[in-house]
Amino acid sequence: MPSYLEELFSLAGRTAMVTGGSSGIGFAMAEAMGRAGADLILVARREKELTEAVDRLEGITVQTISADLAVRTEIERVTEQVPHVDILVNCAANNIRRPMDTLTEADWDASLALNLTAPFLLGQHYGPRMAARGWGRIVNIGSQQTISAFGNSGGYGVSKAGVAALTRSQAEAWSAYGVCVNTLIPGFVVTPLTAPAMAIPGRAEELAQRSMAKRNGLPSDFAGAAVFLTSGASAYVTGQILYVDGGFSVH
Repeated sequence: MPSYLEELFSLAGRTAMVTGGSSGIGFAMAEAMGRAGADLILVARREKELTEAVDRLEGITVQTISADLAVRTEIERVTEQVPHVDILVNCAANNIRRPMDTLTEADWDASLALNLTAPFLLGQHYGPRMAARGWGRIVNIGSQQTISAFGNSGGYGVSKAGVAALTRSQAEAWSAYGVCVNTLIPGFVVTPLTAPAMAIPGRAEELAQRSMAKRNGLPSDFAGAAVFLTSGASAYVTGQILYVDGGFSVH
């Protein structure tokens, strides 16, 4: 007989797609969902990192798809290959943060294509299918730039602000049919995406001190939030922003 916690948080029988799932926060969330019982589909650009991710997910059913989600035909290929999922986590992103007066149209297009348009198009495919089945979870990954300017936010900040609005629109569309849609906002987390900032002398220490927890985040900090937001435990949580940032956003 399942225990209380198993009934509340189990993802057994669910299929979860995680974009950007080969490393960083995406991998940590995927691993947590897999350990909770979900079958995983990891979508990322680099074959090598996908292979390494599978090797680290021993005992979990994993499928991988190498795709550049900034390209619309690649999104179509992913959805054709995997017509239905129960859980969608949109973690793939780029981080182009040049000063606004040097931001190019190409920078802008690239930021919006991967950070905002890809979650929209994947949601347009999977959201209605989740709703038709009466259950689903979509988790969009925001940023501190979702809520405030943060050092050359540029097009990246605009795209991540849009993620919160997209979440609300998706929640409005599908929550009545059992599909919960939420945004998760990290603080400053040590991942490959933040490596350029980490390389600036003193920057990591400065950011850690801005956090109430007095440390920077780790991908493993997102395991609990991943299982909560994608399980039955969050059945009445939708259209919301969950901050997993050590108090960074309120300090």
